[in-house]
Amino acid sequence: MLETIAVILLILWLLGLVSAYTLGGFIHILLVIAVVAILLRLIRR
Repeated sequence: MLETIAVILLILWLLGLVSAYTLGGFIHILLVIAVVAILLRLIRR
């Protein structure tokens, strides 16, 4: 479940990166949350 959320957040970040209507810092916050989720999954293995 955590991995799925991380993938969704990364996809949303990439979509925000290529779109003209980015929300500034919000997109980068999504990236940070996705990276943290991936790291938590790797640590909990």
